[in-house]
This record gives sequence, C-alpha cells and structure tokens, in this order.
Amino acid sequence: MSATPLAVQSAGMVSSVGLTAPSSCAAIRAGISNPTETRCRDSQDEWIIAHQVPFEKPWRGLSKLTRMAVSAIEECLALAWPIDWSRLPVLLCSSERSRPGRVDGIDDRLLHDIAEELGVGFSPEAALFCHGRTGIAVALMHARKLIYSQGVERVLIVTTDTLVTRRTLAHYERNHRLLTPTNSNGFMPGEGACAFLVGRPTGQRQLICAGIGFDVEAAHIDSGAPLRGDGLVHAHKAALADCGRSMDDVDYRVTDLGGEHYYFKEAHLAFTRLRRQATDTELWHPAQCTGAGGAALGGVCLAVVHAALERGYAPGATALLHFSDDDGERASIVCTVG
Repeated sequence: MSATPLAVQSAGMVSSVGLTAPSSCAAIRAGISNPTETRCRDSQDEWIIAHQVPFEKPWRGLSKLTRMAVSAIEECLALAWPIDWSRLPVLLCSSERSRPGRVDGIDDRLLHDIAEELGVGFSPEAALFCHGRTGIAVALMHARKLIYSQGVERVLIVTTDTLVTRRTLAHYERNHRLLTPTNSNGFMPGEGACAFLVGRPTGQRQLICAGIGFDVEAAHIDSGAPLRGDGLVHAHKAALADCGRSMDDVDYRVTDLGGEHYYFKEAHLAFTRLRRQATDTELWHPAQCTGAGGAALGGVCLAVVHAALERGYAPGATALLHFSDDDGERASIVCTVG
C-alpha cells in the first residue's frame, strides 16, 4: 500500500436519483435513472433530456451549484458536528475552465457562497480545483500533502457541477455529443454534488484511497489522432505502482463512462494492455443513472465504491476508478479495504 493512504471517513451525495448518498447509491445499484426534460431544444426541435437534481426550488446556475454542495456537505458531516472549520481544509472541485457554457462566478464566488450558506468561515487552506471529471483525483492528491506533510488531521473534499446550462447543452448538441433519438454515440448530461471527509486510516474497516496516478492523452476526443489509450495506461500504471499493485489485483472498475464510444474504447484498450489474466472484471459506470455530471461524476464514482464496501456488495476488495476529461487529462485511483 502507498506510504500515504487516505481513508474515506464519511460521504454525502446529491444526484438526480437521490438527495442522500444511501438513496443515490441504492438507485444506482438497482439501475434506476430519472432523466427529465430541460428547457432547451435540440436541432430537431425536441426537448433535450438530462439528469437534473429535483430540488424543491428551481435553483439555477451558481445558486444550484451552491445548494447541491451544501446538501452534500451537511450529510457528510452530520455525525461530526460541531466542526472546527479553522482546522478543516475544504477542497472544492468543479468544472474545467475550458468548458463551453461554464457557470459564471465559479472562480470568484463559489467557495464564498458555500461557506455563507453553511454560516461558517473556511480555513485559509480552502482551495478550488477546476479539473472537471479528474478533479476528485487532484483533490485527493492535494489532501495527501495536507495530511502527511502539513499535519492536517482531516480534509473535506467537495465536488459540485452541472452540464445542464443552455450554452453547454447547445455546444454539445451542435457537436453531436448528446444522446438523442438520432444519435446513439452520445452522453446524457447531468449534475450533482458529493462530499467526503478523508484522513489517515484508523485501522478499522474503511475505504482506502491507496494509489493515485495522472497522465495526459495526446489523442483526446477532439484531436482526430489515432487512439491507443496511452494516457490512461500511464495513469493506471502510476496509480498501481503507488500502492504496489498490478492490474491483475483489480477486482472491479468504476468509471466516468457516459455513453460515447471513444471513452469505452479507451477504457478497454488501457485495461487490456495492462491485464495479464484472462478473466475480465466488472465495469461500473454510474453515469447511466446520474448522467455525465462533470466534476460531480468523479465524486459519484467514489461514493459508489464507498457504499459498495459499507453495504457488502463490492465484487472484491480492490477497485480501480478512472476518469478522462475532454482536454486529455487522465486520472486513476486504486481503492481498497483498510
């Protein structure tokens, strides 16, 4: 195992299929989805369908990102109150800056608005990570440094994101990337939020983030270059080496696959290039239930693994999580039982 493992102590989650982590993960396990019509139309004048969080109020934009994050945080920390916020760094993951239609105000207001909604003041170590789907891995790596190099006891990692904005939906629809009745090679957009309290392992039965790895794929989805999966292969190798394991030790995979053929091909190439055993592993992709929710989807994958361990339905002790952003960023996380 890595010399700097992280234990997930608690989790919170808001999605289109549940307003808590247990309800969301139960729905995902059962294969339940809840797509609804947006207020946007496609080129065929049909309503675009998306996985939207069903709050009691019609929040949009920054207000909804804030409300989703607060709900996830409150659930995650429900058993930890009162919180000394001056000693609890908050690492917030949201959309990459290059995303078309990105919600205005994320960079300069989102952290502040979440703290204000909670009625607290975040510590100076609070930070925003704008890496989209790979953000959860970036935040976990940063949490490692805070805990093992700076003596921080625990870190709160939050993911909140939405692809359900008019400009974002219009961009992906124009580029034939949305799943529609006339396009099977596409994804269904989504939104949501997750929160995780992480710290050093305590020796009890916990989900351990044991290995983390990164790389960049030159043949990203918009490049037009032939895909070999090099970026994801190198990310897998780095994560597996980080915790002293090989791909043959992996019992199941949990990924951000949303329906596009490119990413399924990449996942298959990377797995088969490193797997030596003839047996395959289960492949879980929660986006089929929650939609492709950007940075939120990275959190959803981790929450699903956490629930599978807690509820005893994981197909093995070791899971490989991996994430791919449109700009070529790749990340892998090896999770196991501590």
